[in-house]
Amino acid sequence: MYAPAHFAADDDAVDDLLSRQRAADLVTAGPAGLEATMLPFVYDRDAGTLAGHFARNNEHWRHVDGSQALVIVRGPDCYVTPSWYPSKAEHGRVVPTWNYVTAHVHGTVTIRDDVVWLADLVRRLTDHHERTRAVPWSVDDAPEKFVAGQLRAIVGVEVAIDRIEAKFKLSQNRPAADVAGVIAGLRAEGDDEGAAAVEAQRPSAST
Repeated sequence: MYAPAHFAADDDAVDDLLSRQRAADLVTAGPAGLEATMLPFVYDRDAGTLAGHFARNNEHWRHVDGSQALVIVRGPDCYVTPSWYPSKAEHGRVVPTWNYVTAHVHGTVTIRDDVVWLADLVRRLTDHHERTRAVPWSVDDAPEKFVAGQLRAIVGVEVAIDRIEAKFKLSQNRPAADVAGVIAGLRAEGDDEGAAAVEAQRPSAST
C-alpha cells in the first residue's frame, strides 16, 4: 500500500478501526484467479485474528484453507471539494481529493466447518453489531431448530493476521485552516462520521 508518512496510522487507530469495522472484502488467489467476497468479520485482538463466515453455497471457501489472503477493511470515505479550502481564495492552487480510511490485513486462512465454532462466532458477531441498539436482538430470540438450520448453511473462516498496512488519508497534508474548512463542509453536508475522522487526525487533536 502506498502510504505517505503524513497519512500513516498509529497502532491504536488501526486497532480501533478493526474493532469497529462492519464488513470487509476477503481477497484470495484461486484456480480461477483472484476472488473476493464481502463478509462481516469480528476482530480478536488477543488472538490476532479476523473471523467471519461464508454462505455454504459460495464456492469461494472450498479452495482457500491454508492460503494467503488480503482482507480490505474500510472506514469513512468522502469527496473533498476545493471550495472548502480558504486557500482557494488566497491563491487558487487547489484540487479536489478523496479522504478515506483503510487497512489491508494480510494473513493465513483457516476454514472452520464446525457447528460449535460457528455458533460462538454468530453470537459474537450478533452481540457486536446489536450492542448499541435500544432493544438488542439475540440469537436466543430465534427458535433453536431454526438457528441450527441456519448454522448448517454457513462455513466459518478465520484469518490469522501476519501484517497490517493502514492508511488514514484525512487532510493531514493541508494547512490548519483548510482542515477546519473540510470539517465544517462535511458537517454541513451531514457527513458527521467523515468530519469526526478528520477531526481525530488533526495535529491539535493529539496534543
